[in-house]
Amino acid sequence: MHRPVLLVIAHGSRDSRHAATVHALVRRVRAMRPGLRVETGFLDFNIPSVNGVLESLAAEGVRKVVALPLLLTRAFHAKADIPAVLREAPSRLRIRQAEVLGPSPFLTAALERRLYEAGLTPADKPSTGVVLASAGSTDPEAIAVIGDIAREWRHTGWCAVRPAFASASLPRTEDAVRELRALGCERIAVAPYVLAPGFLPDRIARGAAEADVLSDVLGSAPEVAHVLLNRYDEARVPALAALGA
Repeated sequence: MHRPVLLVIAHGSRDSRHAATVHALVRRVRAMRPGLRVETGFLDFNIPSVNGVLESLAAEGVRKVVALPLLLTRAFHAKADIPAVLREAPSRLRIRQAEVLGPSPFLTAALERRLYEAGLTPADKPSTGVVLASAGSTDPEAIAVIGDIAREWRHTGWCAVRPAFASASLPRTEDAVRELRALGCERIAVAPYVLAPGFLPDRIARGAAEADVLSDVLGSAPEVAHVLLNRYDEARVPALAALGA
């Protein structure tokens, strides 16, 4: 039996770094799962479009597709935009929409990887306050998830962890940095909880001006690729996913 094609659905951006980062992540996924066909489609700004990829797959005779939103939280794009695009797909395709990537302990591990790459060490955790800086959303579910991640991450040994948002919600990154400084943390680090560079990650970086450490976006970290493949497997075999496989 042929495995379903994995279609990674990215938002897209006018910033060329966004697409380059998405493609780097997809290359890592392909390297981790040889033999799995992985395609990339964008909702906006970049090509190929999601519709274009689906039409090409149908024309080739592909029947099964797992559509995976390259998103960290289940907000508007995952709940409305992507399902609407998938409903327009050729009728011969059988499409399962996978869950978004977050939350996941592997993503928290990727955040720590980026902080260590930026110069921190595990020994710095007790004296370092971390700002978990996400893009932001008007969706209460997505905002609550970021708060939950921050609270759970705090229990792994950091001095403190505070959520922050680049848009739509408060506090902003710079406000969270100042709050952690006022709490008495010796060192402040900003960890962008975003997948690729772009307008909002740049805003996060500007908000980190008073921090001591700014880590890179999650990008093509191996932990991100691992989560992506997990979500594919869960969607491909939903019965096993329900059992916690």
